[in-house]
Amino acid sequence: MATNSDYSGLFIVLEGIDGTGKSTQTQRLASYFSALGWEVVLSREPTDGPWGKKLRESATTGRLEPEQELEYFLLDRKEHVENLILPSLKDGKVVILDRYYFSTMAYQGCRGFDPAEIRRRNEEFAPRPDHLFVLDIDVGTALQRIGHRGDTANHFEKTDSLQRCRDIFLTLAGESFVHVIPARGTPDEITLQIIDFLEAKK
Repeated sequence: MATNSDYSGLFIVLEGIDGTGKSTQTQRLASYFSALGWEVVLSREPTDGPWGKKLRESATTGRLEPEQELEYFLLDRKEHVENLILPSLKDGKVVILDRYYFSTMAYQGCRGFDPAEIRRRNEEFAPRPDHLFVLDIDVGTALQRIGHRGDTANHFEKTDSLQRCRDIFLTLAGESFVHVIPARGTPDEITLQIIDFLEAKK
């Protein structure tokens, strides 16, 4: 696994169940770092690569078999790490991701896989982020937000699985690079919490 000493950039990941506002906050963080003069690389998982496209299609057409789905996530992430994440970090850029292997731990953990084993397999090749922000809200609020954006048919967004996913994300709390951010406030309030933390770590 690549470590922080292998690169000069800054690696930030935002995670959480659907409806927590990750996409909004990744965009806001990108603007924040750009204003500070950093070159920012903004990305997401699944990616728009061949394996990522198969995964995105399966979210609406019907989920893949568990083993196949997990394998596609690993293949997609390996390409992402090799082609974008590590080269950007080694060039001294800020890399901000909307989802990473912690989502695989949560969502594939719901399908019966051991989250710890998923993490081990990913960390054989995927660098750990410098900062992981887990945006956290209750499942009821998340489902209300998902409904408002018209995604109620998504197979990944069932109540029971979202609760299990949330529980898995929260098991990460307490690790030195993990920061759980309550996400029930306004987007501005959430952004301020994240930036206040980053400012304090300078």
